[in-house]
Amino acid sequence: QVQLVESGGGLVQAGGSLRLSCAASGRTFRSAAMGWFRQAPGKEREFVAAVTWGGGNTYYTDSVKGRFSISRDNDKNTVALQMNSLKPGDTAVYYCAASFVAELPTDLGLYDSWGRGTQVTVSS
Repeated sequence: QVQLVESGGGLVQAGGSLRLSCAASGRTFRSAAMGWFRQAPGKEREFVAAVTWGGGNTYYTDSVKGRFSISRDNDKNTVALQMNSLKPGDTAVYYCAASFVAELPTDLGLYDSWGRGTQVTVSS
């Protein structure tokens, strides 16, 4: 397992940008697929984006395609989520997660380790 800590959340106006970062500890980070999820009040946690262990492949939920970008730096043990053109509907707590059982998982049940989350609020 890895320990994950998210940062970079905050309050932003619609149309603005935020960059989330997830710092990982543990030697196994390089072998994990990494994902970002989000959970809005009263809703289930949902998949946002994922990146393979090497960073060569990514996948996004349809609602963020073209606006969000996931990347990782295995030398620094970090994964980032660049969020542009933010909308009020993007408001949620964003979680970083690691998977050691799948290459590019979208199912939260395939993730082994989770951070505590960072709040993103987009005002209209």
